[in-house]
Amino acid sequence: MAVYNRTHEKAEALAADGARVCPSAGQAALGCEAVFTMLADDAAVEEVVFGKDGILSTLARGSIHIASTTMSTALARRLAAEHARRGQQFVSAPVFGRPDAAEAKKLLVIAAGPDDVVARCRPLFDAIGRQTFVAGNEPWQANTLKLCGNFMIASLIEAFGEANATLRKAGVSPQLFLEVMNALMGSPIYANYGKMIADENFSPAGFALTLGLKDVRLALAAADELAAPMPLASLLRDHFLSALAAGQADLDWSSMARVAARNAGL
Repeated sequence: MAVYNRTHEKAEALAADGARVCPSAGQAALGCEAVFTMLADDAAVEEVVFGKDGILSTLARGSIHIASTTMSTALARRLAAEHARRGQQFVSAPVFGRPDAAEAKKLLVIAAGPDDVVARCRPLFDAIGRQTFVAGNEPWQANTLKLCGNFMIASLIEAFGEANATLRKAGVSPQLFLEVMNALMGSPIYANYGKMIADENFSPAGFALTLGLKDVRLALAAADELAAPMPLASLLRDHFLSALAAGQADLDWSSMARVAARNAGL
């Protein structure tokens, strides 16, 4: 396995496990049948794919680029077109789950692309995930699903934040409320984010607030393309901006709950 990271030290950590650390993304893609990219945002993807020594110029004809970044639907369409022009294959496969889930092969993989190409990638998806869902034949469809999924998680964070602010002013334990919600909902998402909000434990960030803002903006952009109003997503964007203005950029995105607390005078 060849690996590349824009922060070289992160790639070096994999050398002990037998990975070949490469000086550029293009070098990592050279001679590979399949290449995964998993990056922070659209700009990072564009740099690694289209930039100097990017994978677009070295990936062989017939080889596959599997893009697991939570990125815009517009960039997914651009990637599909550019790879097709060069005789390369492209699949969008964003994932739900944090790094510990990846290590345990418990990610949820959301794939989209031509049926035969997705089928070729199945063993790779099985190596990192517990289940793979196919969103459609067009890669950008997987990105739409992932953005809507992150919108749902952000909505949950907002709901917990508002509920906890009310409960705290009522003198009711947020931890007790979380116990009731876990009994009612039985969801690991409720359990994990609910605990972080109830305990007000937002550092270190498992998923930075700035990335949450990015994803809500991308969800709104996708909805705009499709003429599908998302008024709650607009509220979430504004609350993420409020959190950012309050200096929460390096905290977990669940720290958006502090916006509701401040609005309640807490």
